[in-house]
Amino acid sequence: MIHHLKGQLIEKNPTYVVIDCNGVGYTVNISLHTYSLLANSEAISLYTYLQVKEDSHTLYGFMEKSEREIFKLLISVSGVGTSTARTMLSSLQPSEVTTAIAHGDVVAIQSVKGIGAKTAQRVILDLKDKVLKVMAEGDEVLVSQSNTNKEEALSALEVLGYNRRQAGKVVDKILNDDPDSSVESIIKLALKKL
Repeated sequence: MIHHLKGQLIEKNPTYVVIDCNGVGYTVNISLHTYSLLANSEAISLYTYLQVKEDSHTLYGFMEKSEREIFKLLISVSGVGTSTARTMLSSLQPSEVTTAIAHGDVVAIQSVKGIGAKTAQRVILDLKDKVLKVMAEGDEVLVSQSNTNKEEALSALEVLGYNRRQAGKVVDKILNDDPDSSVESIIKLALKKL
């Protein structure tokens, strides 16, 4: 399996990117979540998942390891393919997906195009214990991310090279002191404290 790609960003689209790695161009399918985290710089690094079928080899790329882990969990569910998992991670933030699964929120999962009631229930049934275990281990998956300013600030800090978990703790403290902070002020205060 190709673990990650690091190279020059040649082409950037909402559904895929082209990365040049030492003269070899890789087309990598991405979610809208990863697209929103991609900086417009030339240097890029993505965690990848390689799907091998009889008629194709398809690469999927993720800015965050946690998003890749959620993707792998989703495609392990019967009836959920790579395109459905990618649509899910494009419609919902990875943290919203894990929270919905952990809390048994069928409506949230069913809100994704192409997922019916039975598939939503199967996703929750198959993955609830795995997601709770990942959350209990304190992996990179953060639990409640209802605040969009918090999510945007965390994404920006991660793009700047800060560890998401450490940044999350600092951002939580900032929002406890002032819940109405703007994204810019959260980022500025976090940069001073990190």
